[in-house]
Amino acid sequence: MSAAVTDVFNGFNDSDFEVFEIEGLESRMDALISRVRPKFHELGERVSKSLGELCDDEMFTHVAKHARRTVNPPNDSWVAFAHNKRGYKAHPHFQIGLWSTHVFVQFAIIYECPNKNVFAERALNELDSIRKSVPAHFVWSKDHMVPTGLTHGDLSDEDLAELMSRLKSVKAAELTCGIHIQRGDPLLADGEAFLHRVDETFRTLLPLYRMAFA
Repeated sequence: MSAAVTDVFNGFNDSDFEVFEIEGLESRMDALISRVRPKFHELGERVSKSLGELCDDEMFTHVAKHARRTVNPPNDSWVAFAHNKRGYKAHPHFQIGLWSTHVFVQFAIIYECPNKNVFAERALNELDSIRKSVPAHFVWSKDHMVPTGLTHGDLSDEDLAELMSRLKSVKAAELTCGIHIQRGDPLLADGEAFLHRVDETFRTLLPLYRMAFA
């Protein structure tokens, strides 16, 4: 059963981030389900329609359930948006999520996606446009399982090309790109301002998303 959603998103607070400091799988999952997951459902309600209009395709909401975990508690969680109703991992998608340190808003193409090579090939051919269209403070990551990443403005052209080449040649490779908003940033407490930033970010990332489709 889906969590109840409202028309108001109240943002994130310290209690949400503290979920990932709770010891033990069961205790952390209980807190995640009660505190954070309802906000992901609210974001799904608020974001999916406008994102669908932006992408010219219906976008479906997928809230992470962490169902396969039996021992280790999750260190982050997210809501994903994809054009497929049944799942998102095998498709280029967008994510909004939390680590204990920050919120991320990003485009993602992970190793389960069969056409990640399509994206990598097109990206290699359009490195100059990627260099110019992605803002300097945006963050790339080669592994969605770690909280840190590579700041776009710090990457050389060779570094950027290496990211795309690795995605193409390494079967388990993946790539994300987006923004990190640090815990304690006043923006996170203002739900409407945060949603506006999400919209701005997804619009900026739209060219990357479109590159993933032949």
